[in-house]
Amino acid sequence: MAKNQIRRLLPDRSDFTQMLSKPQADIIAGLSVAVVALPLALAFGVASGVGAAAGIATAVVAGLLAALFGGSRVQVSGPTGAMTVVLVPIFAQFGARAVLTVGLIAGIILLVMAISGAAHFMRYIPISVIEGFTVGIALLIGLQQVPIALGVKPDSTSVVLSAIHALRNEMNGSDPAAIAISLGSILFIMISRRVHASIPSGILAVAIATFITTRFHLDIPVVGDIPRSINWRGLPQMSHLPFGSLVIPAFSVAGLAAIEGLLCASVADAMADLPPHNSHRELFGQALANLVTPLFGGVPATAAIARTAVNVRSGAVSRLAAVSHSIILLLFIAAGATLVAHIPLACLAGVLIATAFRMVEGQKLRTFIKETPHHGIIVALTALATLFLDLVEAVLLGIFIASVLSFIQGKRQRKTHVSEVEQVEAALDHILHPSDETVR
Repeated sequence: MAKNQIRRLLPDRSDFTQMLSKPQADIIAGLSVAVVALPLALAFGVASGVGAAAGIATAVVAGLLAALFGGSRVQVSGPTGAMTVVLVPIFAQFGARAVLTVGLIAGIILLVMAISGAAHFMRYIPISVIEGFTVGIALLIGLQQVPIALGVKPDSTSVVLSAIHALRNEMNGSDPAAIAISLGSILFIMISRRVHASIPSGILAVAIATFITTRFHLDIPVVGDIPRSINWRGLPQMSHLPFGSLVIPAFSVAGLAAIEGLLCASVADAMADLPPHNSHRELFGQALANLVTPLFGGVPATAAIARTAVNVRSGAVSRLAAVSHSIILLLFIAAGATLVAHIPLACLAGVLIATAFRMVEGQKLRTFIKETPHHGIIVALTALATLFLDLVEAVLLGIFIASVLSFIQGKRQRKTHVSEVEQVEAALDHILHPSDETVR
């Protein structure tokens, strides 16, 4: 039974024949995704605390494995903002080795989930919880970048407190050059998107900011040296790590990878005119990605909705597009590692803040809440829980609140229904059995 289940999770011949159907379209789509993914991979690697090289390693290795073994033909995986939010406190408390170890443990948990068929349960997460979770993640990503955008060091493990302190002390220790670079990057990306959605605004913002920084010799923090290739690191050194304290964060990482992976695959299904994804295989692909990526020094990964959307809109038809994106990223680094070293961190912070703005589709969210007002409570409470609690706790709390409100709503509807039935019965009774006074 277990052997059959594992066999169903593995790729078959059709997965590889599909990659040969329209290779030119897939490679062009992969190039488009790579252009978008490069600044995000660098930014998320830096934001996690492990470094820009870790972000690139994650985009290349996790992107390749999830593409080949995952359940969606067009999904793109790599470092994401939501995952970065989980990793920051782990890095702050235990260091980079702990982040890699958590990734390995999360990979094992995801593997068990894939084999056991846990993907069945993920489909029952309410849309309102997912919307609230997305809003909370966007807020966290934006707030996380505030100190870097101001050119100061974060002074608290709390993302919210660190952002508040940075803003409060903005006149004292902030760097005007860093602020100008970050604000300029945000404005450039937002304006470019309004001009035309296909403009690779992220990489253009990085290129312009890097040119200005080097041309005018601005003394602001930069990415620094990164390797020209992805190197095998082997198992992270686990001695002296509080293994027991890393298990709960590993469950958070695994839960987040599962939720984001399946959510993103559903979004990809809706966007692409292709057969629906295999949710069990998607968990398997995310499991392998998180098991192997730490061995190359990468951070935990999951599916990336923005990069997947670019992939679909660029004409991807098979897994070859996501595979190409990983290979092209590797070539970018091999050819331009020296240039990457001069990218200002303030610009990457601006890229992430702009990304956070685009994560929330305001009109869609307003329509959703207007049509189902009680879901607005779920969205708001889930977003606040995401902001101040552990992300998996936030999702569980959102599901609990949604269940309670659905129960109350259902009870009210049942009472209304009973009342309406009683009124109809009374009217019928009055027609069929008129009173003596009426007969007279």
